[in-house]
Amino acid sequence: MRLSGKTAVVTAAAARIGRAAVERFVVEGATVHAVDRDGAGLATLHGVQTHVADLTDRAAIAALVEATGPADVLLNAAGIVHAGTALDCSDEDWDAAFALNSTAMFRMIRAYLPGMIAAGGGSIINVSSVASSLIGVRNRCAYGASKAAVIGLTKAVAADYVAQRIRCNAICPGTVESPSLLARVQAVADANGTSFDEAYAGFVARQPIGRLGRPEEIAAVALHLAEDDSAFVTGTTAVIDGGWTVE
Repeated sequence: MRLSGKTAVVTAAAARIGRAAVERFVVEGATVHAVDRDGAGLATLHGVQTHVADLTDRAAIAALVEATGPADVLLNAAGIVHAGTALDCSDEDWDAAFALNSTAMFRMIRAYLPGMIAAGGGSIINVSSVASSLIGVRNRCAYGASKAAVIGLTKAVAADYVAQRIRCNAICPGTVESPSLLARVQAVADANGTSFDEAYAGFVARQPIGRLGRPEEIAAVALHLAEDDSAFVTGTTAVIDGGWTVE
């Protein structure tokens, strides 16, 4: 098994990309600590240790590290999507986007790095987005800016700790189908006075591959970055977007 003997901590583990990664990591032999605000969602996972935590709370992160102990793999998947342009974005939305998408990720890395260094290495995997420093996406000002910060953080950590055998990589998904994405589709339909199917077709239309991504496809890349076969990979941005950014 590809992660046999490894301990992994996965955030946003109750649903979507985080959940898919947890399930894949368990199958591949890892001891998995699944972290989320959603205790009910965590309760439906099997074969893992669960931790209900608000990662925007510094004390919660400190308690989490105490509970899990050191990790070989840290997958930072927690994030939030705010809609709006610079003129639509409130200070509160801006602050909330950076608090969870960027600052919480930094604090999780800072909390788990000492254990990885002491163990002689580890893999940190940060979920960013193609809506970041890669491309600008309409109506995603705070989201794109905060996810761009994730790429910068990833490269900084990779550069600073490569000699300690710490690998840090970012995954940049395109549009991935999930309950939150479907809620955004419905919001677009409501705003434009169209049907859900019409709005959904609009999301699909921007995908050159002709469909939305699946959480399991993102989890497959996370697995590769977690395992030892990717030991020479660090500081990368793995784009998984069905060809959206090829042009």
